[in-house]
Amino acid sequence: MNSDTILILCGGGKTGRRVAERLKARGKQVRLASRSTSPAFDWTDPSGWAAALDGAGAAYISYQPDLAVPGAVEAIGELSKLAVEKGVGHLVLLSGRGEDEALAAEDALKASGADYTIIRASWFFQNFSESFMIEGIRAGQLVLPVGEVREPFVDADDIAEIAVAALTQPGHTGRTYEVTGPRLMTFRQAIDEISRKTGRDIRYTAVPVDAYAAMLEEAKVPRDYIWLLTYLFTTVLDGRNESLTDGVFRALGRPPRDFSDYVRQTAATGIWEDLK
Repeated sequence: MNSDTILILCGGGKTGRRVAERLKARGKQVRLASRSTSPAFDWTDPSGWAAALDGAGAAYISYQPDLAVPGAVEAIGELSKLAVEKGVGHLVLLSGRGEDEALAAEDALKASGADYTIIRASWFFQNFSESFMIEGIRAGQLVLPVGEVREPFVDADDIAEIAVAALTQPGHTGRTYEVTGPRLMTFRQAIDEISRKTGRDIRYTAVPVDAYAAMLEEAKVPRDYIWLLTYLFTTVLDGRNESLTDGVFRALGRPPRDFSDYVRQTAATGIWEDLK
């Protein structure tokens, strides 16, 4: 690595924030880059990319809002080439499991010639506590356009630990870690666990995707975000990810964290309580 500075792109996100915290706890020099930092980093404005990369020895790349959006593949390719030109020694990319666009982004990164590690994941545990789903859980009813498809929900903390290992330790270059939690669960089963642990009556309701999109439109959710959510709830949640992997164990030498542990610790914070 050319310097001790580790760049975290989108450092305020679910994984970026956790990666930064762990690196700082290890005494590493961290540079956060987002639209609110100086210099600013915006995926839609390449003019600020060089300043963000300047002097960094490694970088954690998380594309916001998702690698499925138009232009993401090209952005990852261009950023990776620029990183190589700027002498950034290692790139760690958070990729999407079951997304064709994410695979194309991985290929674009590899084509740059950069040393890399890829962490391929799908839905996080933390989507239930740090994302749009928390409002429905607090209200006592989560409505989503997905039925009994099982998802191998994974802990964002596990992802962060893998990223930190890849950024600071040898042995991860050229590796792709496809990560999952230790069991398959439906969204309904996940909500049932949260309901039991919090002692609240929280219900899960599956609706057709058109009805869900109409509900979001009525709530004045931006159209591009509605498109992304419907894409993720239909294309990605079609059963293609109904299998477990050993990615966490291969990267860290331990099993992945279980959803029940996450629910117990998160429920203790009171974040799922009814705020009315």
